[in-house]
Amino acid sequence: MTSPHFSDTPATIGPELRRARLAVAAAFATQGMVFINLTTRLPDFTDKWDLSDNELTLLLLMMVLLAGAGSVLAETLARTRDSATLLRTGLALITLAVPVMSLAPEFGFFAASMAVYGVALGMVDATTNMQGVALEHRYGRPILPSFHGAWTVGGLLGAGVTLATSHLAIGAGAVLAVVPLIVLTRPFLRRVGDPAADAPKLEIPWRPILLVGLGMVLFYMVDTAAFTWGPLYLEHVFDDTPSGLFALAVVPYLISSGGMRLAGDNLVGRYGEVVILRIGGVVAALALAIVVFAPTWPVAVLGFLILGSGVGVIAPLSFSAAARIAGGVDEDPVTRQARVDAVIARFNQFNYLGALLGSVLTGAVGNNDLRIGFAVPMVLILGILPLARAFARGR
Repeated sequence: MTSPHFSDTPATIGPELRRARLAVAAAFATQGMVFINLTTRLPDFTDKWDLSDNELTLLLLMMVLLAGAGSVLAETLARTRDSATLLRTGLALITLAVPVMSLAPEFGFFAASMAVYGVALGMVDATTNMQGVALEHRYGRPILPSFHGAWTVGGLLGAGVTLATSHLAIGAGAVLAVVPLIVLTRPFLRRVGDPAADAPKLEIPWRPILLVGLGMVLFYMVDTAAFTWGPLYLEHVFDDTPSGLFALAVVPYLISSGGMRLAGDNLVGRYGEVVILRIGGVVAALALAIVVFAPTWPVAVLGFLILGSGVGVIAPLSFSAAARIAGGVDEDPVTRQARVDAVIARFNQFNYLGALLGSVLTGAVGNNDLRIGFAVPMVLILGILPLARAFARGR
């Protein structure tokens, strides 16, 4: 049985599309690798520049706001320019920002490189999803989940690099710039703009899509809190955490969330979206309670491991539900596909509000005690319980 917004007739997949798919997957993986590598190195950056939690929170606020601006800029430019060119521009900015961030001789250079990285983050976020939506349309079947899986694999590689190089000077991270430099030369899909801007004026059911989007916000709130503040939590809260193991807050979380996504199709097929999301919300709240009240750092790491299994399926189920709601059931296939493309191209915007809650609110509330900071997502993730009904098929 095929999805309602994809054709029953398999598309002819030529070598050009296969190469483009590999290139876009590499861009997603690069985005995940660099982002996770930088966030797991935050304890080193805070030590180098003697940053307080408030100062780091302000830097993260700047980066998230500029990421949103970079995403809007990319979408605006994509109305008249090729998204492949804009994606290469974002990757080039990451190539420039990473070594400056790692080798900055003065704090001003470090802050400026974070600003550049923020803009690049938003540009790559927007354009990889534009490319992914276009490729999914040409393949005629869902492939966006595999791209987000590539992001997770890249994140694991980034955390692995942090663990493997923890004994080296912080400047060693500059070599990571080689990866986006290589990926920007790959053959992305050409002549693709912004699907939302390119689509005809369509009536889109935004209210139910907004409810699903709020679920996405809750996921990114937890996700960003774990990535951004997890390593610092192990450093600040526990005196005996080995300095080379701060990234262990992120690695177990990524592994368990990735594993849950692999098992998610069968679980959702057997029990349905509503049950899985509600159980996941309770598990996530309990996992964050383990983190908040952990007496030792290994117990906190266990909490992050359980957390990934609780929230791992929220993002893919959000994209799937948004596409299903946008597609409808009573229109011709071309119109359905145009609406789905327009919605999915915009849907990733919900991550910025979640990122603000996860990185900025967690840090601001937990300025004096990160245990209190992590209590914020512990409580708010329970919002997925009433929202879960919006994900149900047939609504």
